Amino acid sequence: MNSEKPLRVVVAGLGNMGRSHALAYHTNPGFDIAAVVNRSDVPLPAGLSGYDIRRSFDEALRDEKPDIACIATYSDSHADYAVKAFEGGCHVFVEKPLATTVADAKRVVAAAKANGKKLVIGYILRHHPSWVRLIAEARKLGGPYVFRMNLNQQSSGHSWETHKQLMQTTSPIVDCGVHYLDVMLQITDARPVEVRGMGLRLTDEIAPTMYNYGHLQVLFDDGSVGWYEAGWGPMISETAFFVKDVVSPKGCVSIVMKEGVRSDDIDTHTKTSTIRLHSAATGADGKFAKADEMLSMEGEPGHQDLCDLEQAFLLKAIREDLDLTRHMDDAVKSLAVCLAADESVRSGKAVLL
Repeated sequence: MNSEKPLRVVVAGLGNMGRSHALAYHTNPGFDIAAVVNRSDVPLPAGLSGYDIRRSFDEALRDEKPDIACIATYSDSHADYAVKAFEGGCHVFVEKPLATTVADAKRVVAAAKANGKKLVIGYILRHHPSWVRLIAEARKLGGPYVFRMNLNQQSSGHSWETHKQLMQTTSPIVDCGVHYLDVMLQITDARPVEVRGMGLRLTDEIAPTMYNYGHLQVLFDDGSVGWYEAGWGPMISETAFFVKDVVSPKGCVSIVMKEGVRSDDIDTHTKTSTIRLHSAATGADGKFAKADEMLSMEGEPGHQDLCDLEQAFLLKAIREDLDLTRHMDDAVKSLAVCLAADESVRSGKAVLL
């Protein structure tokens, strides 16, 4: 393949993330959008207004024979679409979660390997310089760790409608939880061994079998422990809705948010504002040896910038033949933990991994 020739992409799914990924392809000269696919007509931003929306992913693959398939559809279609794309000769970018079962996630990874193609999963925080710094600082501390993380969203109007659509297939602790389990896995190289979960259905607007508030606890084989909390809906509290905190025997590293930010602002989900470093070391007088260090993250990328970085990474992975084994393995592990938590919510019992 001529490394200077743009790679042709079919984009499936034109929700919030799909449109952002399509814009990233549109503005990057390394890509050429061959087709966009959605099951209904949706308004497109100015940069994408020239593309006709097609209905069939299968037909787009067959007719366009693209180099890449970008899959940003609902979670229950991710695995089948990805496998079809690999078997059609495509590299694949797929939004998180990779699949809705561990077996399907492993099937996608196996298809990528069998067809010699690249698989990049939409873990957007992996491309965020502030989160990369947070992970690096936490690894410097050394484990075992306590991971304290949540992302609750007080949603209404369009945001609540989107959340209700997502909950037709995926609970909040799976949909968002995979991001933060992925962060935990990048910090500790330990293996998750047990998961506990609890959840509650706080509205009649979702199916009786679904819940819009969930909390998981995960145990690692090095003694590390972590929890993640996610709630969606108009009843969710804005108090302490964003906690990102990693504690070790040597101290802790935390994200400090600005006052007044809203939980349903998509940039709030990725922007870190300030990273706070705390050392547990004390002097002869028993007091802390040094003051906490505040690392300003001013000028960090916004949501669209991060999507641009994700797709730039995909291009680099293809052109430079990057080894994505750890990336794929972590995606399967983080999904396995969150799905085990979902199982625990429903069974009331801890799940051994």
